[in-house]
Amino acid sequence: MGAAAVAVKAVVDKKVRRVNLTILRKAAVGYKKAAATAHPWKLEYRAPYDWDAFLGFVGPRAIPGIECVEGVAYKRAGMVVTHSVAGKCLQVVAGGERDLGAVMGRAAIFFDVDANPREIGRHLSKSAVLKKMVARHPGLRVPGAWDGFELAVRAMLGQQVTVKGATTLAGRLVARFGAPKPEILADAELTVIGIPKARAESIRAFARAVADGYIRLDGPLDGARSSAETIERMCELPGIGPWTANYIAMRALGDGDAFPASDLGLLKAAGIVPARRLMEMAEAWRPWRAYAAMHLWESLRERN
Repeated sequence: MGAAAVAVKAVVDKKVRRVNLTILRKAAVGYKKAAATAHPWKLEYRAPYDWDAFLGFVGPRAIPGIECVEGVAYKRAGMVVTHSVAGKCLQVVAGGERDLGAVMGRAAIFFDVDANPREIGRHLSKSAVLKKMVARHPGLRVPGAWDGFELAVRAMLGQQVTVKGATTLAGRLVARFGAPKPEILADAELTVIGIPKARAESIRAFARAVADGYIRLDGPLDGARSSAETIERMCELPGIGPWTANYIAMRALGDGDAFPASDLGLLKAAGIVPARRLMEMAEAWRPWRAYAAMHLWESLRERN
């Protein structure tokens, strides 16, 4: 990575930390611990918001037994989230006794409500490859992660298999071991869900690294670590390469500039091979390469 790229990356890491911390602070101030009712809580965003595209991406990747998309709603653990176009907000109904500040804070990050779609759109529209895609989907978001480790495991299960196949494997894992937790999966016999021994060991090694605190995915970034450092640490582990690490970073760490350049879907959508050439092209998309990736993936979904 050249000096200019390093400088841009440093700015992006600071922006990621600032945005995530701002979201959590707003949530802590705006909501108090209370019994959730059927009354919807409003989660405001910067318009526009492409809700259909968000659900279209998250739905097929939802982990059975934990979350799902039904119609125009996202559901998780008794919580239901829908979109109010007129109100320019997401409506969150959380069932049961909950710390609403924590729930809304996580929801704000997961639904990427703090993104500035107009700023991002203006920048990416300068690209001949992305211009029409951005025009078709203003307000496209990068889905975050409700639980970073859970998202990472789902990503690792998706290596070299279809989205549908990975979702099936994730469902088997939840049925056998419950919601993914590092302390549980660190020593679990994962081949029982139908994955190769090497993949099982990769997930166990990753789980141990998270349990030991070497890899942190449990909150906003801070001055002690950056997305780049976390990506580097993940790539040190067996079975995790730049594709997996960058995908985890763009969703679990909220890194708007992470970019899994070797993804076959991105290469196909951009009409470019090899990955090195796509990386060179994507330099002009900084610091919003994760959003560029979402536009490329969305263009493929439309074709299918």
